[in-house]
Amino acid sequence: MGLHSLISLTTTILFLSLLLVHTDSAQPPFSCDSSNPSTGSYPFCKTSLPISERAQDIVSRLTLDEKISQLVNTAPPIPRLGIPGFEWWSEALHGVANAGPGIHFNGTIKAATSFPQVILTAASFDTSLWHRIGQAIGTEARAVYNNGQASGLTFWAPNINVFRDPRWGRGQETPGEDPLVTGKYAVAYVRGVQGDSKNGEQGNPDQHLQASACCKHFTAYDLDDWNGVDRFHFDARVSLQDLADTYQPPFKSCVEQGKASGIMCAYNRVNGVPACADFNLLSLTARGKWGFNGYIVSDCDAVKIMFDSYGYTKTPEDAVVDVLKAGMDLDCGLYLKEHTKQAVEQKKLPVSEIDRALRNIFSIRLRLGLFDGNPAKLPYGNIGPDQVCSKKHQDLALEAAQNGIVLLKNPDRLLPLPKSKTLSLAVIGPNANAPQTLLGNYAGVPCKSISPLQALQSYVKNTIYHPGCNNVECASATIDEAVKIAKEVDYVVLIMGLDQTQERESHDRVHLELPGKQQELLTNVARVAKKPVVLVLLSGGPIDISSAKDDRTIGSILWAGYPGEAGGIALANIIFGDHNPGGRLPVTWYPQDYVKVPMTDMRMRSDPSSGYPGRTYRFYKGKTVFEFGYGLSYSKYAYEVSSITKSVLHLNQSSTVADYKLVSELGRDVCDKKKFSVKVGVKNQGEMAGKHTVFLFLRKAKPSNGSPIKQLLGFHRIFLKAGERAEVEFELSPCDHLSRANEAGLMVMEPGLHFLVVGDEEYPLTTIV
Repeated sequence: MGLHSLISLTTTILFLSLLLVHTDSAQPPFSCDSSNPSTGSYPFCKTSLPISERAQDIVSRLTLDEKISQLVNTAPPIPRLGIPGFEWWSEALHGVANAGPGIHFNGTIKAATSFPQVILTAASFDTSLWHRIGQAIGTEARAVYNNGQASGLTFWAPNINVFRDPRWGRGQETPGEDPLVTGKYAVAYVRGVQGDSKNGEQGNPDQHLQASACCKHFTAYDLDDWNGVDRFHFDARVSLQDLADTYQPPFKSCVEQGKASGIMCAYNRVNGVPACADFNLLSLTARGKWGFNGYIVSDCDAVKIMFDSYGYTKTPEDAVVDVLKAGMDLDCGLYLKEHTKQAVEQKKLPVSEIDRALRNIFSIRLRLGLFDGNPAKLPYGNIGPDQVCSKKHQDLALEAAQNGIVLLKNPDRLLPLPKSKTLSLAVIGPNANAPQTLLGNYAGVPCKSISPLQALQSYVKNTIYHPGCNNVECASATIDEAVKIAKEVDYVVLIMGLDQTQERESHDRVHLELPGKQQELLTNVARVAKKPVVLVLLSGGPIDISSAKDDRTIGSILWAGYPGEAGGIALANIIFGDHNPGGRLPVTWYPQDYVKVPMTDMRMRSDPSSGYPGRTYRFYKGKTVFEFGYGLSYSKYAYEVSSITKSVLHLNQSSTVADYKLVSELGRDVCDKKKFSVKVGVKNQGEMAGKHTVFLFLRKAKPSNGSPIKQLLGFHRIFLKAGERAEVEFELSPCDHLSRANEAGLMVMEPGLHFLVVGDEEYPLTTIV
């Protein structure tokens, strides 16, 4: 979002709304009070009617001015109909947050569970964990609302843009660089927040929502401010091929499988057209092809900038017309409130377009149960303050942090450190005693705040702390003092990396190395320490630590993302062996040299003729610091493919052998009949129990025509005791898993030899089309 000038106005309007409709100190305002004969008889109050009819009834009763007033994020009350005000803008990226105007921690609820930033949660590769986090966030959101401390129940998360470039300041908010992983995260999170089961049937347009989730930023948004180009003015030039197999799949999954009730259109243009004014994107694709049933909101002031900033339209009214006719419903901002009536009066905009948007808007409020009478008597009405910051949720935050942290280096088994009462420890670095850094961006007020230093001190009483730098930027470093301390202790843990001064919304990075003098501090301390040191990195994006990777005086490296309120405890538990790390990197870690690639180049595929290296593990042809999916453990795991139900796939329906076949021509029946399974045996050969992610990749023997170098087909997270063996099964559909996008953006099946890849093992699979 980012444009917070709206918040004070929002607060004033919503305070007034509380005075105009039914309120109670113990509950939020609501419509359709059965004790009020003037409103209880309206058809929109009859819960026996379909949501669509009730929404239409509301819209039919509004004047033009009332209609227009509802097209913005801060919707005022309509007292004559008993309709309270509503704030659409609330945030819950990794916990209920007061980052938007809809949430207030000024009552009996002072905080909410702050889970790890999404990039670290994604590193667990655990869809069940993702769903449980979504459930917890949805539960706490409803509790805050029920307690009268929220002005709405629509939360603008998750961020499911693909983490395309390592410099992107908001990459930390995403599940990483892989479209499949990002889509699965979206489905799990959205189902959890909205109150759906993980795998059960859902998506009924009349189904009640616990809270509303909104997938953003639609689409091809992954640049904030780089080299003079900002997100407000950026025109993302994207091929149909890249749209089809990289940028769009997470949103398709979010809609079709997650049944998200909201979509946010992005600031940027896509191939010349503002995302919020793109009829093909919003109406033909999201609603038409994917069956989206919800509301579409602009990013904040995205409509305003169309005219005011880069003159896409000739007048403000034209901007309003373009977005509403494209299929957008709600403006985060004031532009529609200020210019829609003139557009109608100028006969540029039919009122029917406003009515269409309002039906979508009010359908969500109806599904939230806000027009069903006293909320205390409704589903989710009994969720109280005791479910915010509950022990269950705080334990879940710790579990998420522990399961996401990635062990990047440990060749001589320096970790875990021994537990000894006589041990002395130095904790050095600018992130060692910075609990706020653990949270990342879009964070609310955490239930508790324990820094890594405090958590490590709980293991070792004789702990000496030194920041080493004046801050994370580390323009000034007190290296001599840190070196003196390091010489005197048994073990040294350096906690370094980035924070929100280095990467955030509206701020992309310009390099991939440790900031300022951090590298100098690290090298000097490691050189004099009695034993190889432990390096802990806090960051959202990757860091080029090639020198540390190869430096024998640095014995172990952990990447902890921004691990949330329980991140300090999680790190200490891993460092001292009370938890076995099993996280895997959800992004490629590139060398510093990658910054030569313009962030504005949206191409995924490499171009050898120009030296363009490509992006992400699927297409990048260059050196890496660490590969996507890399991660070590205190245990070792062995794989064997125990069975493959098919090694040759015949997809031809005639005697003619083709160069390719469109998936759409094969048809769903053929695709379903050709499904097959792969069973993989996994054994924990170590001495510690642990959770481990099994990846199944596909590699084509002879990649051509823009085929990925390799492609993730699926992943399973499994818990194994020391010495235990188990099997995981991957169900594969050729049309979904073995197809690729051609240059026209159409999914095709190609003949030839492929390899199913598990760890270092490869198994041949031949397709005939």
